Amino acid sequence: MATAAITAQELTSLVPQHEFFVGIDSDGCVFDSMEIKHKECFCPQIIKYWDLQPISKYAREAVEFVNLYSKWRGINRWPALTMALDLVCERPEIARRGCKLPRAQKVRDFIASGKPLSNDGLNAYRAEHPDPELDHALNWSKAVNNAVADIVHNLPPFPFVRESLELIQKKADAVVVSATPTEALISEWEENKIDRHVRAIAGQELGTKKQHLKMTTSGKYSPQRVLMIGDAPGDLEAARSVNALFFPINPGHEDQSWERFAKEAFNKFLAGEYAGAYEAALIAEFDALLPSTPPWKR
Repeated sequence: MATAAITAQELTSLVPQHEFFVGIDSDGCVFDSMEIKHKECFCPQIIKYWDLQPISKYAREAVEFVNLYSKWRGINRWPALTMALDLVCERPEIARRGCKLPRAQKVRDFIASGKPLSNDGLNAYRAEHPDPELDHALNWSKAVNNAVADIVHNLPPFPFVRESLELIQKKADAVVVSATPTEALISEWEENKIDRHVRAIAGQELGTKKQHLKMTTSGKYSPQRVLMIGDAPGDLEAARSVNALFFPINPGHEDQSWERFAKEAFNKFLAGEYAGAYEAALIAEFDALLPSTPPWKR
């Protein structure tokens, strides 16, 4: 039962109990939490802490596009922040208003540093590169976490998630693979009593999703017996980084995706019939839902 935070060493040391492995994203994949987290928690704190009040309409559009409605859906909060700022800066409406927007250069330096993109990683980076902007950035990130803890409750898993987790647990080792802070993940999975279906819960403190998959699967499973379930292109990229298969939870069609997994896709995975044309068709359908160009540029 995954009821406590796990260390990187413990994650790496997990011994397979089955021949199959399934990594499962959480936000927007298991839980319908992406909309409320980004619209009610992330976006208001970005506008507040990064002084975007004069252009809040355009800031909101950029933040929601990056985090919810584009091929960048689900990326870590730090690059999501700088990408949203860049999109806002490009808009001619902003230039006409004469607004001076933050560049967040010190945040960009932190992103490029190789440190874990978490509050702990930022604290380690701040110790080596003290700067008021980094102090401010940490306060923003903490405010986001506090807003999530205050607002995001009573979110049940999507339909067919419980059935799918029960099926997975019988035949595969399952691990939560997420960029969300571990404390929030554990709270959400325990609140819904589904943590017992996975062997570990890995959040942002243990690195990226790619690193999670490498730690849990490298040298332990055949690539054709490793599957990542996710709702964002970053989940697909993480799967491919370890030559794993990918099952998409299509944004806006989550219920249907989980039903398809429970009734069809998981059986194909176990039977060795998933790779190839079947997976390719699912990914093509998924890709079509997440554009790279924002609507105001089309």
